[in-house]
Amino acid sequence: MLPHAYELPAAVLFVLAGALTCFAGYRLFRVVLALYGFILGAMFASSMMGVTNSVGMVIAAVVGGIVGAAILVFAYFIGIALVGAGLGALVAHLAWPHIGAGDPPATLLIVLAIAGAIGAMLLQRYVIVVATAFAGAWTIIVGALVIAGDRGAARAASDGVWILYPLTPAPGKGWVPIAWIALGLIGTAVQLGITATKRTM
Repeated sequence: MLPHAYELPAAVLFVLAGALTCFAGYRLFRVVLALYGFILGAMFASSMMGVTNSVGMVIAAVVGGIVGAAILVFAYFIGIALVGAGLGALVAHLAWPHIGAGDPPATLLIVLAIAGAIGAMLLQRYVIVVATAFAGAWTIIVGALVIAGDRGAARAASDGVWILYPLTPAPGKGWVPIAWIALGLIGTAVQLGITATKRTM
């Protein structure tokens, strides 16, 4: 959370960061990691400050953002492996009901998680392209909804504090998931066709 006066600048940052991520995420992956690390760190750190302490919220956001950016940049390879492991575990959970009853066995989960992590490391380009395209598309939508004044994307409390809800930006609006998928697919196509051919890390 940040002082309400920072709502519009933060929303513009979301749209710009989202566009960069969606359409050039693979090519500028370390920059993207730093941007998202900054955003996540700023959100987390500023939420720990009291709502009446505007200066404290801003300072916490800046410090938390710098720490978050550093963590994500240095956790580059770990992050890709974790994405792959998560996908492997997801496959296990989706496939198991067609094979047996209950939850999948721990051994199967571990094997598929390891296979997913290895696969993600071997197919880094495609994992990064798809992940950044869809993450960027979502960030664009969240920022655009805030700029448009949607109270679901950003709610200002009565004390003038801006609170962002990045995972539920527009409850009850069925067009948001469709727009996200369409924009994510466009971003994936752009990256695979143009920007992913020359990567600068």
